[in-house]
Amino acid sequence: MFLLLLLCAAAPSDAQQDTLAPDAESRWIAFTLTPADQIRFQATVDGRPTTAILDTGVSTSLLARHFVDAAGMRVRRGHTALAIGGSVASGWVDPERVTLGALTRRGGHMMTAPLPPATTGQADIDLLVGRDLTAHYALDIDYEMQRFRLLPSGRLPFTGSTAPLHIAGAWPSYVTDLTIGTRHIARMAIDTGDGSAITLTRAAWSALPNAQRPTTSTIAYGVGGAMIVDLAIVPGVRSGESAAREVELRVEGAGGYTATIGMNGRIGSGFLKRYRVLLDPDAGRMVLRPTADADTPPLRSTSGLILSREPGRLTVLHVMRGGPAAAAGWRAGEQICTVDGATVADGTALTWPVGTPGRSVRLALCGGEIRTLTLRAFY
Repeated sequence: MFLLLLLCAAAPSDAQQDTLAPDAESRWIAFTLTPADQIRFQATVDGRPTTAILDTGVSTSLLARHFVDAAGMRVRRGHTALAIGGSVASGWVDPERVTLGALTRRGGHMMTAPLPPATTGQADIDLLVGRDLTAHYALDIDYEMQRFRLLPSGRLPFTGSTAPLHIAGAWPSYVTDLTIGTRHIARMAIDTGDGSAITLTRAAWSALPNAQRPTTSTIAYGVGGAMIVDLAIVPGVRSGESAAREVELRVEGAGGYTATIGMNGRIGSGFLKRYRVLLDPDAGRMVLRPTADADTPPLRSTSGLILSREPGRLTVLHVMRGGPAAAAGWRAGEQICTVDGATVADGTALTWPVGTPGRSVRLALCGGEIRTLTLRAFY
């Protein structure tokens, strides 16, 4: 349930030179998914190995301040950048050389700001690779094989459902459209750095027949901090001719980040990972080819608890509205040390929060109090 990495700010004008190697076709970049479903891979900045996230929701690529300080890079004063969860003070740095796969950039600039671990599901990240590095190429993301590559624009390495794609917005973003049920929604930003599936503004959600469906709440993390958003499961989400039967959808409150940047919504990695994805805005297209798991229903909480794992314990981050935990009086910040008599183990899969409705789970708080939580469907 961790997610969301988006930054927008006006960039200074600096000379830069991008080179795509002639053998780009074979230059696959291996990745793993963070706990927040973000694409994590290795790049280099000024010869230093760098752990990066592929984040098309970022207008200008960002180096984490801890990396900048460790490398002794000179920081120029920046402006306040708009981010999910609030605003954040930023600066500018001038790396000499950035390399990812077949792409090498010499010169240019990047933003720098603190990168809180909560935004990446506690993964240590040095670099957010944004739209400024990738937008003039065909970005081929193979979620099943956990690899991606950059190709010359116009290449079509596979076939699938095609939807329009272009770069637009006051803070330039990958933009497409989407159909939910029978409702066509324009100005949907593609955000591979967002681990959630679909996010809509309150206005876009209110215009859908789905707005009458039961909703709950969840917590979202951005560079600017945490925020509470509504959560629903909706049927019939379609991009081009590709349709998904059930998709998790989040709804931002009035005046949220997505509305502020002039978009109706965002499409995140939680949706994209159902497909092999080609993003090629210069060619005007997004191509989706479904994976074998494309129609797997999203997991639904039956506990109403959103938890983070720490050594030997689970911490409650958020109590979902209308769920059994809320009815039982659970509060954010409480910590669980045993589940059904077993000590919380660091490597054990956490399945009971989305377990079968009707099951009762015996939870012992770290202070000694024991509670029984009966799971049920509530959204």
